[in-house]
Amino acid sequence: MTAQRSSLSYLKWPLITTFIGLGLTAWLGWAITGDWAGVASFLMVGTILATLEIALSFDNAIINANKLEEMSPVWRQRFLTWGILIAVFGMRIIFPLAIVSIFAWINPLAAMHLALSDPDEYSRIMSHAHGPISAFGGTFLMMVALKFFVDEDKSIDWIGVFEKRLRNCGSIRGFEVALVLLVVLLISRSLPGHEVAPFLTSAVMGLLVFTMVDGLGTYLDNMAGSTAEIGAKGGLGAFLYLEVLDASFSFDGVIGAFALTSNILLIAIGLGIGAMYVRSMTIMLVERGTLAEFRYLEHGAFYSIFALSIVMFLQSLMHVHELITGGVGMALIASAFYASIVHRSREA
Repeated sequence: MTAQRSSLSYLKWPLITTFIGLGLTAWLGWAITGDWAGVASFLMVGTILATLEIALSFDNAIINANKLEEMSPVWRQRFLTWGILIAVFGMRIIFPLAIVSIFAWINPLAAMHLALSDPDEYSRIMSHAHGPISAFGGTFLMMVALKFFVDEDKSIDWIGVFEKRLRNCGSIRGFEVALVLLVVLLISRSLPGHEVAPFLTSAVMGLLVFTMVDGLGTYLDNMAGSTAEIGAKGGLGAFLYLEVLDASFSFDGVIGAFALTSNILLIAIGLGIGAMYVRSMTIMLVERGTLAEFRYLEHGAFYSIFALSIVMFLQSLMHVHELITGGVGMALIASAFYASIVHRSREA
């Protein structure tokens, strides 16, 4: 019974958030439609959005847990409190408004008014920005995945034939960058002429942001010493890395949400509920040491990241349903989980 209560304790705040969020969703449906059918429709869409966020971000929880294990307790707690607020309110509310402000050349307040008064036009602008956003997110996430696999110091392989070759490429300086740029160039050749420049610019920005954030994190981590001040700087580098990584994971969910509804408030509530479950999964993975117990689970998460980066690039050319994106990620993680169990059984 104790173990069961301990497991359920991780769901305390997600369940509270779900109760409050669905209540706000029902109120929003009634305020906009004025009938119970509208309330039911809003509740269904809100539930789907929360489920979509969980499916798309499960690999994000694994990567967060891996990074949090290296952080000091102080910075770990800061990420789990301030970081989740930035993730929910920054990426689920401010980010869509910023995109509309940039592409429509209006201020954020006007973007908020447009989202509430003319959601169809708001959704159209977001769809127009999908290509550049996919280029930025795809580039950043592919660099994240390749950094894990193209590493000479990596000692554990799940899919040996593939991972050993990538690991051996770690001695080639700039191999990851060259590979990502090759993918970007191949995708850009299939785009219409007027979309090539924004796509390439966004892809280069994704590569630049990854290089800056990863370099800053490495620099601060190398400074980590015995003093609390320097240790805090190391925590800051990891904190910034996780925030940018979470933002990249959020691109797909935020854009995909507009396929279900153009109401920004409903999107924020639904994705916010899902984000709280992802936070709880992260805490559970850290406190229970699940990554150490299942040796290939981290590999599955990075394979999922690589698959998501490919999907984001493909979305510049065609529509890929969000359920397919989430399903591929979950299948890869489930396969890694099963392989870990098999490995443990063999060792036993």
